[in-house]
Amino acid sequence: MSDSLQHFGAVLRKRRIEKGFSLRKFADLVEISPTYLSLVETGKAEYAPAVERVRRMAELLGADPDQWIALAGRMPEDVKKIILEDPESMPALLRAAKNLTPEQLRKLIAEAEREGKGGGE
Repeated sequence: MSDSLQHFGAVLRKRRIEKGFSLRKFADLVEISPTYLSLVETGKAEYAPAVERVRRMAELLGADPDQWIALAGRMPEDVKKIILEDPESMPALLRAAKNLTPEQLRKLIAEAEREGKGGGE
């Protein structure tokens, strides 16, 4: 397992315990085996849980699903679809935006949302 997935497992275990879920109960709620959950939490799993499982984990633990999906090294399906629909412009946009400050990103998002609603026409 990569360092990022080991980190995901450690964060998952910490948050699960803080929220009072037993390993078995949490695995049941997420619809994975307790054995696999233990492997993920200890950094011994060969792969990260599927996007929908990570989303469910985040929801149960009161965390942001997109952040947890990224932490697990996965990509939300809607984002993947957006990139695949325009495989030249979308990656270029992401690369261009990678060094923006959080405030600059918020402004860019707000502008994109206005443009998407026809505000720029």
